[in-house]
Amino acid sequence: MNENDKTLLFEKTPIPSAVAKLSIPMVFSSLVMVIYNMADTYFVGMLNNPVENAGVALAAPVLLAFNAINNLFGVGTSSMMSRALGRKDFDTVSESSAFGFWCSVICGLIFGALCALFHTPLLSLIGADQTTRAATQGYMFWTVYLGAAPAILNVVMAYLVRSEGAALHASVGTMSGCLLNIILDPFFILPWGLNMGAAGAGLATFLSNCVACLYFFILLYVKRGNTFVCIDPRRFRIRKRIVTEVCGVGIPASIQNLLNVTGMTILNNFTSAYGADAVAAMGIAYKIYMVPMQVTLGFSQGIMPLVSYNFASGNRKRMKKTILFALKIMLPILAVITVIYFAGSDLLISLFMQNDSIIAYGGRFLKGFSLGLMFLCVDFLAVGVFQALGFGRYALAFAIMRKIVLEIPALFILNWLFPLYGLASAQSVAELVLAMCAIFMLRHIFRKYGDTAI
Repeated sequence: MNENDKTLLFEKTPIPSAVAKLSIPMVFSSLVMVIYNMADTYFVGMLNNPVENAGVALAAPVLLAFNAINNLFGVGTSSMMSRALGRKDFDTVSESSAFGFWCSVICGLIFGALCALFHTPLLSLIGADQTTRAATQGYMFWTVYLGAAPAILNVVMAYLVRSEGAALHASVGTMSGCLLNIILDPFFILPWGLNMGAAGAGLATFLSNCVACLYFFILLYVKRGNTFVCIDPRRFRIRKRIVTEVCGVGIPASIQNLLNVTGMTILNNFTSAYGADAVAAMGIAYKIYMVPMQVTLGFSQGIMPLVSYNFASGNRKRMKKTILFALKIMLPILAVITVIYFAGSDLLISLFMQNDSIIAYGGRFLKGFSLGLMFLCVDFLAVGVFQALGFGRYALAFAIMRKIVLEIPALFILNWLFPLYGLASAQSVAELVLAMCAIFMLRHIFRKYGDTAI
């Protein structure tokens, strides 16, 4: 393993260059992932059948639940690996990567099996009714029942590879599956192809995730002996220190995503009371909103290895400069996107479905979502810092505040005050409060750990 390459990137490379090398591939990967998620909505929307589009939208909370496992073993393990690299503890890097890999495989298989076994109550829980049940189940058959394991595994493997600085390889692996999904979607979904509708979108997603996993297996085989990432089952050990450190960061991140699922389920249930058009419009608006949201998340997750490494190695001044540089880059970009989304909301919705009712609903939903983008940036960056430093309790506190204390109550209150249209503003209200808390916590971290060495 060439240790000097890692040292050069994490310790010597100028911060703008290091951040660019780690974050730009992650941002592009996030963008491609959003585009491929939007591709399902776009090509299903070409059928001009709101029921099929609603089926894809209603399955979103279950797909979000994958992130609970992704974050448990992806975020948790990668944070531990980067901090171990900073301490030059290479045995821990290998053992923790094997732990994260095999746990994600096992949990992915169990998740898919449980969803298939209890599909009837699950469909009711996420808001599917007699009209949308068949389309939702057809989509979930491929993406969840059969597809949970490869979907989870390819994301976790990307985290493991990225933890030692190989951000480009991690992004290429993720993007290879995403691009294949975009290519396969029209063939499986549209009448000139297999005409499978929402189920075809699910099949394309399943195949693309399998291809992404294959890329990472080939990568690790080619790089064997030149990487600390290890998936050898013989290195899989349940050691107290590994479990404690991975779960200390991973469980709060996992809970955060489970609460996201809860919030989206409540949102979908509220929206479904207004019919399939409203559900489809909410799904389209949320997918468009996910573009800047995922870019922000990608940027925040991209700098995590750099922050983790320098925190563990004692170079706290470099850690602080990295965080502040990231904020200076993201905030102006999101300010511009907010203006574009607010001014062109109807036009953006119309790109996905030419339906006057859906455009009217979706335009107002997108305006509500867009108001929180700049606040979301500060919040996501703060949570990424907490995860990078191993401060899982701070990330957990933010997760509970975001959903239980702020967003979910806001959904009930705003839907009562402004029926249907108030729903899309609940997240913006929550992010405004969280952004103020994030600034306070980052200042606390800078003062406590700022420029001092270990």
